[in-house]
Amino acid sequence: MDEILKQLPQHAKDTHKENKKYFDGLKKRPPKHLDALMQELHDAEFERTDCLKCANCCKTTGPLFTDKDVERIAKHFRMKEQKFIETYLRIDEDNDYVLQSVPCSFLGSDNYCSIYEVRPKACREFPHTDRKKFQQISNLTLKNVAICPAAFNIVEAMKKRLKD
Repeated sequence: MDEILKQLPQHAKDTHKENKKYFDGLKKRPPKHLDALMQELHDAEFERTDCLKCANCCKTTGPLFTDKDVERIAKHFRMKEQKFIETYLRIDEDNDYVLQSVPCSFLGSDNYCSIYEVRPKACREFPHTDRKKFQQISNLTLKNVAICPAAFNIVEAMKKRLKD
């Protein structure tokens, strides 16, 4: 996995222009069965992929925390929401709550998440490759293929299955 993660940013960079062009076309004319195909590709990839061997998303990026996430996680810690925010979060340039630093404070050395059952919505949905109207999140997907080997593989499989 270490070797894959080392090569991933370069692979993502090498395919970025091609992927951007492909996604621009997909936005203009999404196939009717795109959501079903993406669900199929997502499920197949995650049959093969063990996130606990990777956790690159938790090591290199931080999720956005919604107000509901803050409320749920603070309650889990039996903390006041404001104390949770002061302890773990900051407001970014888009005025969103994000982690103060990465890797994620809740990631253990074994790649397990200490708040897995109450983790943020963004974490539960990552890498967003099974999302409805997938073509609408192409900019996010272009970023995620550089972080997540599974997302990279899903996009490559999608391009093979949905040739122009």
